[in-house]
Amino acid sequence: MNRKISILTLCAMLLTLCVSAEAQQPTKVPRIGYLSRNLHPSDSRAAEPRTLEAFREGLRDLGYTEGKNIIIEYRYAEERLERLPSLAEELMRLKVEIIVADSSLSARAARKVTSTIPIVFLSGSDPTQSGLAASLARPGGNVTGLTDLRGELRGKRLELLKEVVPKVTRFGLLEGTGGSDAARANIGAAQSVAQTQGVKLQVVEVNAENPDFDGAFRIMAKERIGGLITGSGSIINLPLTRRKILAFAEKTHMPAIYAYAEYMEDGGLMFYGPNLPHFYRRAATYVDKILKGTKPGDLPVERPTKFEFIINLKAAKQIGLTIPPNVLARADKVIR
Repeated sequence: MNRKISILTLCAMLLTLCVSAEAQQPTKVPRIGYLSRNLHPSDSRAAEPRTLEAFREGLRDLGYTEGKNIIIEYRYAEERLERLPSLAEELMRLKVEIIVADSSLSARAARKVTSTIPIVFLSGSDPTQSGLAASLARPGGNVTGLTDLRGELRGKRLELLKEVVPKVTRFGLLEGTGGSDAARANIGAAQSVAQTQGVKLQVVEVNAENPDFDGAFRIMAKERIGGLITGSGSIINLPLTRRKILAFAEKTHMPAIYAYAEYMEDGGLMFYGPNLPHFYRRAATYVDKILKGTKPGDLPVERPTKFEFIINLKAAKQIGLTIPPNVLARADKVIR
């Protein structure tokens, strides 16, 4: 009897030790990749810190602490877009579980090197038009994310700018070449808005690989452009580009509305578009769901529900422009 009790006690002890050892086994920490076309955040010219921090906040809200229960491998193209595919390959070799792409451009680069690693894009035009998703409701494949409709808002920006400068009849749309079919369609839609407004919209393009902004500005001067709308191509939001466009607008007293909020941080006149920090925060939920087993192709692509209209009265004063009260009243934020 005592022998049986001793054997049972020994078995119980061994079982306890096994369970304890199992419990002490380190849990695998998920590793995700972050692929960006932009400058590294340590660069003072970088545009990313605000949006990237929003993404990290979203992860923290879901219980992920970077360096503890999640690892993020960062790769930055430093504005050299041709580097994106090789950086995506680096992340693939690191065997990351998800690639988070800062734009549809970065997502397409990642898609070229992997059809199995889930890819979540944080912004960009309609992914069904660029081939990243079969549909918004069920994207299929290994790619999903958030579309910001930034390109689709060209017409809305024209309407707002026309309200600010009602006497102007010739507007310029500054675009980067090499745009997708979706971008071309959106430009066409903006042209239709121009017709309904009774104004001319002159599309002025710069080569994304070798941009000549001085040449573009000369064209606008020759065409007597009285108001400027920027496109949503990658080349338009690079820090050096922003400085050139803003300097041109200030020098020529050109009223302008921009597709990127970073222009407002640098002294731009007006911005209308999606709230990107909100978008980046929402993207964390995609990472969480995929890490918990949901297939990216089953996660619907999210469209923006929150937009911002920002007016800079300091910039208006510099170019001698008075913003109509009815337009000012609709602004979400006014810089005074």
